Amino acid sequence: MLPAAHRLTRSQDFGLVVRRGRRAGRSRLVVHVLTSAARDAVSAGPRTSAASDGASAELRTSAASNGASAVPSTSAQPTLDPSKVGFVVSKAVGNSVVRHRVSRRLRHLVRDRLDLLPPGTSLVVRALAPAADADSASLGRDLDAALHKVLR
Repeated sequence: MLPAAHRLTRSQDFGLVVRRGRRAGRSRLVVHVLTSAARDAVSAGPRTSAASDGASAELRTSAASNGASAVPSTSAQPTLDPSKVGFVVSKAVGNSVVRHRVSRRLRHLVRDRLDLLPPGTSLVVRALAPAADADSASLGRDLDAALHKVLR
């Protein structure tokens, strides 16, 4: 199981990584990677929704109500966002049992490789139909090759 801090959970995050990230495909899977530098460039553009920044809106509201500055205090050490991972295993892979088996294998493989990802990286691993018949070793080789290609 991946720790909660390392999971992609929102549909918008999956969509952003798939649309804006770099992609590398292999016979059994496709990986999409969006680094924090690329995400910062995307978020610097015009905002499409005021609700997407609830934390800063809350900060502005509380700062305006008590007369304090809206600039949060900064610590001496910058905090780095953890890498986040999401999985897409469609019905093309197989029935529910097969899809969950593939998901568990991929989750286990990615968990061992989280340290290889730069901090703040978002990763989406999409399983293809041949992943249903693959063993963990071949999925691991495909994952390593795809990550190596997309992160260089």
